[in-house]
Amino acid sequence: MQKNAGNEGWISLFDGKTFNGWKVGDHDTTFKIENGTIKVNGPTAHLFYVGDVHQHDFKNFEFKADVMTRPGSNSGIYFHTAYQESGWPEKGFEVQVNNSHTDWKRTGSLYDIVDVREHYAKDNEWFTEHIIVKGKRVVIKVNGKTVVDYTEPENFQPRPGHEGRRIGSGTFALQGHDPGSTVYYKNIKVKPLAD
Repeated sequence: MQKNAGNEGWISLFDGKTFNGWKVGDHDTTFKIENGTIKVNGPTAHLFYVGDVHQHDFKNFEFKADVMTRPGSNSGIYFHTAYQESGWPEKGFEVQVNNSHTDWKRTGSLYDIVDVREHYAKDNEWFTEHIIVKGKRVVIKVNGKTVVDYTEPENFQPRPGHEGRRIGSGTFALQGHDPGSTVYYKNIKVKPLAD
């Protein structure tokens, strides 16, 4: 993967043409490449980055993706996660993508940790989701506006059944939430940061 000119340190994770470096388990038809984007629509599935950049293991980083939702759609961007064949990822955190789905937790939420009710993006318009992780701090921006600034407390204990929801390291994944949701992703890139 090439670095993007003019964006020092940023590395593209999606070439706009192939799923090179990405892997999905069950329901791989949920993800398609359409006009240089990843189109997400179909049964629940997750597309994991498993490529060569940083051996797909990121601890401290900045991540950006341009996203567009259709009305009533739900998706998400996972970080610090790990490939699994099916089900909702057990490891890592979800950054919500949802501008009008029935779930009230809106785009930019650090799902079930710091949930956002406000609308910072609109359906049928491209917006940028920017995730920054340094140490135990997670900052989430939507179109340049900080909507979450969370620091995992010392001696943090995830609730039972969610032991994988702790700051650590891992890869990224895009969520296919349900057949009624259609979401597009492009310009997916990462900037690894020093530990």
